[in-house]
Amino acid sequence: MSTKSRAGRRWLAATAVGVLGAAMLAGCSSDGRETIRFTFSKREALAFMNDVVAEYNASQDKVRVEMDSSGVDVVSASFVRGNPPDIMLANYNYEVARFVQRCALTDLAGTEAAATVRDDLQPLMNQYGSCEGRTSALPYSVMAASVIYNTQIFEQLGLPVPTTWDELLRVSDALKQNGITPFYGTFKDDWTVAQGWYDYAVGGSVDVVDFFDALAAEGDQVGPSSSVSFEKDFTEPMNRMLQLAQNYTNPDAESRAYGDGNLAFAQGDAAMYLQGPWALGEIAKTAPDLPVGTFPLPMTDDPGDLAVRVNMDLAAMIPEASRHQDAARDFLEYLYQPRIIEAYNESQLGFAPTKDAPAPSDPRVAGMIPYYEEGRIYQGASVLVPKTIPTFNYAQAMIFGASPESTLRTMDEDWSRLAFRQPPASSTDAAASAPGEEAAR
Repeated sequence: MSTKSRAGRRWLAATAVGVLGAAMLAGCSSDGRETIRFTFSKREALAFMNDVVAEYNASQDKVRVEMDSSGVDVVSASFVRGNPPDIMLANYNYEVARFVQRCALTDLAGTEAAATVRDDLQPLMNQYGSCEGRTSALPYSVMAASVIYNTQIFEQLGLPVPTTWDELLRVSDALKQNGITPFYGTFKDDWTVAQGWYDYAVGGSVDVVDFFDALAAEGDQVGPSSSVSFEKDFTEPMNRMLQLAQNYTNPDAESRAYGDGNLAFAQGDAAMYLQGPWALGEIAKTAPDLPVGTFPLPMTDDPGDLAVRVNMDLAAMIPEASRHQDAARDFLEYLYQPRIIEAYNESQLGFAPTKDAPAPSDPRVAGMIPYYEEGRIYQGASVLVPKTIPTFNYAQAMIFGASPESTLRTMDEDWSRLAFRQPPASSTDAAASAPGEEAAR
């Protein structure tokens, strides 16, 4: 054997010993505390959460939390390798809900944190699936979205906040008559069409939870003769969406993108904007003193149908494969202390999911508070389907002029095809049997 080969073998052996030593020391910090890895997926709030982690680490001498801001792809790979994070705060969607559906997360039902969460949020969590008998994830931050409007324009023209479809049309006509664009459209970006126009139109007309439960129950039979379908239930909302888009938006809406919309609305180029609270910070960069409010988009003539779109912006989860269950739960309870969870949501314009949390103090989201507190909320229909059904593209196509009936019929066919490929669900929850990530891959 050559000297070079022997040297290479010695290097490999030394490296292997070093890796083994590191593995043996994993979970133990230099000061002897048990170390847990905490994955946090909301990068714009890293500064806040870094402070929380530092405060927790300084508050006791048993556990040390290490922050990990890796994306969902890295987290998914860590599950495959059998080395997932010990605790996660992640955006709750189909990507993350795979871990719920596969029962890869521990049951948090017995935690003090779980006891503080509003009961009416669980059906929204279950829309992405469930592991029977477990509370696999707890909501941490709820983001509510609705119509953003320029309150000064409304006040100057003496316009009321509309609560019915007819009132919305009257307000929009009055704005046009006064030379003001009612809605600023950013149709170049398909996600802005889906998140705002499509989701608000559906959520203001249809009981989203009931619809998707019934759709899941129909499975691969969704179509012209099924009890519910995209074509049957969404055609009228889409026609009303198009009525607004074609008659009450800026003439260049098809070429305008999200950044254009934020700037234009900040400059007073339109009275209303169908965006979520994430746009408020962008608008404020141009016009920090712009008087802004929010209200749910009315899509029927019954004010009782008014509701706001929400998404579980963050949910807390502890993987089954974590070797530090008790330490992870201790940090979980710390995160759910009222002073922390409430301060976090206040800083992000979010709504705390806990029962006794105060409403957000920012006046820009005040218009959504009564609806959230009364549970008049829905998750966006655009995100309640697997990604292989290109809902964003379909929504954009309709707003560009494609037939709603034809497009929605195609969505029915997509859903039915995926449901046919989906293996029987082990959970009794109807939503868990919907076409999900497994069917989509």
